[in-house]
Amino acid sequence: MIIFEFVFMKFTLQKKDSQTKARACEIETDHGSINTPIFMPVGTAATVKGIDQITLKNEINPDIILANNYHLYLRPGPEIISKAGGIHKFMNWKSPILTDSGGYQVYSLSANRKIKEEGVKFKSHIDGSYHFFTPEKAIDIQRFIGADIIMAFDECTPYPCNYNYAKKSMHMTHRWLNRCIQEFNSKDPIYGYSQTFFPIVQGSVYKDLRTQSAEYISETNCFGNAIGGLSVGEPAEEMYAMSEVVCNILPENKPRYLMGVGTPINLLENIALGVDMFDCVMPTRNARNGMLFTAKGTINIKNEKWKNNFTPIDDNDYCYVDKFYSKAYLRHLFSVKESLGRQIATIHNLAFYLWLVREARNRILNGDFLQWKNTMVNQMNNRI
Repeated sequence: MIIFEFVFMKFTLQKKDSQTKARACEIETDHGSINTPIFMPVGTAATVKGIDQITLKNEINPDIILANNYHLYLRPGPEIISKAGGIHKFMNWKSPILTDSGGYQVYSLSANRKIKEEGVKFKSHIDGSYHFFTPEKAIDIQRFIGADIIMAFDECTPYPCNYNYAKKSMHMTHRWLNRCIQEFNSKDPIYGYSQTFFPIVQGSVYKDLRTQSAEYISETNCFGNAIGGLSVGEPAEEMYAMSEVVCNILPENKPRYLMGVGTPINLLENIALGVDMFDCVMPTRNARNGMLFTAKGTINIKNEKWKNNFTPIDDNDYCYVDKFYSKAYLRHLFSVKESLGRQIATIHNLAFYLWLVREARNRILNGDFLQWKNTMVNQMNNRI
């Protein structure tokens, strides 16, 4: 066990897998510990869609969740969150929270924004009003929101992306990073608990650019590091190749966060490459469309085949809903468009994702991760 202490938080590398680059680690924050590998449910607007905080805590109990700077800036606004005493008090969530800077929206809202060196001008998707994000402003908003981990402001390039654009964007992201760090270091947290900062590696799917960016980010010596610009349409093999390049460079004594990833199989393959932290809307979004993730494969609960199937939703005991409700009943709820169906599916999918990363951690600690991972990947490829 190797412990690395920083100014406000502590990172402990507990065990490395002998056959892969998978790690079991612990991050200690003022709002509690984060055991990795970890999946962060996405609570974009200070709520994880389809599930209340009491159920989220009691039935799933994620070590950390994610919220979004761009969306919280627009509604309800940092002033409201600040008056509440920070996002933890505002949404009544006592565990750690990470905020994305809004850089992903620079990518996803490409039709409504204009990028220049100073920052990004964007048009609100809510009311059409115009706003301007600089790296400094992105940091200050996150400070007022009050997340435990705040992210650098960057540009997430699309896929495909030509080499020259990816290179130009990467260097601008690095320049923005320097401004983010200066702003972050110039002011103290405002709610009586510590905050820390993660820079983001970019470079699209080009190995030399990813190498340059990972080296640049490593030299900033921040508490943790993130990998951005993946899971934006590239083949999974390219994602894994870029993750491997970056994880081989990012320092071992810092947590590694792969942003916006992904499927259960993506999680396991990237854990094997040395990634510690993940987030993705997939478990909640797919749940609302009737897709359930399980250890034996995926289920489209809206299919006719489940109409007379009165077996439990899942044989594994991820959470109470799996044994309490039948497949036939859940299919019925989706057929009549009852919101309870979406809620049950959301609880199941989030519980499965958290079970998956926690079981991965147990397997790393027990020394049989690789064999278990390969078996799980093969099983989860199935459509039941």
